[in-house]
Amino acid sequence: MALKKKWWEFHKANPHIYRLFEKYSFDVIKAGHKKCSHWLIMNQIRWYDLTETEKPNGEQYKISNDYIAYYARLFMHCHPEYNGFFNVKEMKR
Repeated sequence: MALKKKWWEFHKANPHIYRLFEKYSFDVIKAGHKKCSHWLIMNQIRWYDLTETEKPNGEQYKISNDYIAYYARLFMHCHPEYNGFFNVKEMKR
């Protein structure tokens, strides 16, 4: 299965990840920053999950590093006024 399709399936099953990605991105924007690392945002989500959320069985969801660039692209697609907020490279096929 292509990486983008795997990410999309993960995204549909875990919409809270994008909501957090969006929230933390806007937090950075409101703090006055013009650019940010999408890795920083995703690691904030990982930290939040590790320290703030309670899940049955103590399980944690895993977010593949391969998906991070897709979240940055989705954010800039949904909020075109912030196009370029994240530095993204051309995706390898």
